[in-house]
Amino acid sequence: MLQVSYIRENREKVLERLAVRNFKQPELVDEILMLDEQRRLAQTKLENVSAEANAAAKKIGELMRNGEKEEAEAVKNQTGTWKNEIKTLGDDLAALENRQQQMLFLLPNLPHSSVPKGTTPEENEVVLENGEKPNLPESALPHWELAAKYNLIDFELGVKITGAGFPVYKGKGAKLQRALIAFFLDEAEKAGYDERMLPLLVNEASGFGTGQLPDKEGQMYFVGQDNLFLIPTAEVPMTNLYRDVILKEDELPVKNCGYTPCFRREAGSYGAHVRGLNRLHQFDKVEIVQVAHPEKSYEVLEEMSLHVQSLLQKLGLPYRVLRLCGGDMSFTAALTYDMETWSAAQQRWLEVSSVSNFETFQANRLKLRFRNSEGKNQLAHTLNGSALALPRIVATLLENNQTEKGIKIPEVLVPYTRFAFID
Repeated sequence: MLQVSYIRENREKVLERLAVRNFKQPELVDEILMLDEQRRLAQTKLENVSAEANAAAKKIGELMRNGEKEEAEAVKNQTGTWKNEIKTLGDDLAALENRQQQMLFLLPNLPHSSVPKGTTPEENEVVLENGEKPNLPESALPHWELAAKYNLIDFELGVKITGAGFPVYKGKGAKLQRALIAFFLDEAEKAGYDERMLPLLVNEASGFGTGQLPDKEGQMYFVGQDNLFLIPTAEVPMTNLYRDVILKEDELPVKNCGYTPCFRREAGSYGAHVRGLNRLHQFDKVEIVQVAHPEKSYEVLEEMSLHVQSLLQKLGLPYRVLRLCGGDMSFTAALTYDMETWSAAQQRWLEVSSVSNFETFQANRLKLRFRNSEGKNQLAHTLNGSALALPRIVATLLENNQTEKGIKIPEVLVPYTRFAFID
């Protein structure tokens, strides 16, 4: 959530950066500022009336001590009027603050200065491309056919049990899944991340804290009886570990990682581009999260991007890194890098990770602060990234490593799978 003081002091810059996002409600900025002016006037009036009432209370005591009871009673009668006015002003101020808060929830984060303007994925900027694309024969199979051929994943059984988008992993398919999770967690630990095991359901406050609410409630599964949400990513519970926390400056950066299943409704998603593992309602992911000093968060973002790239390199997957344009970024991000792997059988790029800096946007909602060298509390910066999401990693591993004899397992995974080949 943007800070009102920043909007007030940087109105033109706020409008300029929102335009990079192609934000459709720029008038909200002036509405928030007008509301803030009303709120500040109400605050001043309440403080003035409260000061008069406090002064009167002291005066009553002095008059009573001096034996001036009639004068004291006259002042006391006036205090009843002040009490009513203070209550009315307090209620009005609370209503204005609530309206301002609700309007602030509608403003997305401001894109970093390096974010290109654009509205569609086609306008994202390719930062780099690494690795050679496999040259497969015409007889090469897409991953959903390989999964059926080698009895790795049963999509129809998942439909029977739950519905489309909830696959059942079997045999070596299940072992490959487990191996990737363990490999990603071990690599995160080597990079200095402290592992967490997290709840898979979160409350409304957690959803607001990281910005999934009110922006993405339609994409989350909701347990109405308990007013809880199934997590769309481990980012939500992991970042909320630090809600209402004041860290010491020398504790930064905080580095956490964790594996969780993730649940997304993905309403309206259908067609060939979401076939097989390309888009699921339930999938596994290892997430990395950092809480960083504002002066160092963009260095941290680059470090996190390199960590994700190192995983793709060790798996031998060709990939590219995109800097997302303003219109393709999430509501909460200031800058996002997407990592995509090349699907050799499908002949297209598949997104496997997003690494984002949210600056103070989440921290302001979370009230996540640190005590700086001057002893003052300051909002921290939060960052997160997929390291990695498994479905499309599995898809590209199966497709890119298929041979006439079977599917070759990347060398780094063999100690985890305990087999080098799927045949």
